Amino acid sequence: MKKLRIEKAKKSNDTITRTIRISGKTFDKINELAEKNELSFNSVINQIIEYGLGNLEDN
Repeated sequence: MKKLRIEKAKKSNDTITRTIRISGKTFDKINELAEKNELSFNSVINQIIEYGLGNLEDN
């Protein structure tokens, strides 16, 4: 499986606001990625979700 590559993302107006809970450790890792890549936390979250959805195993 290819690794996730964090990229500068285009902003989308097609968004939905939703609250999620994540562990503090996961938050810190994502926040670090966002800062390192000069992206918003939300942009990194969306890229991680898209990557995960695109790489699900078929059941």
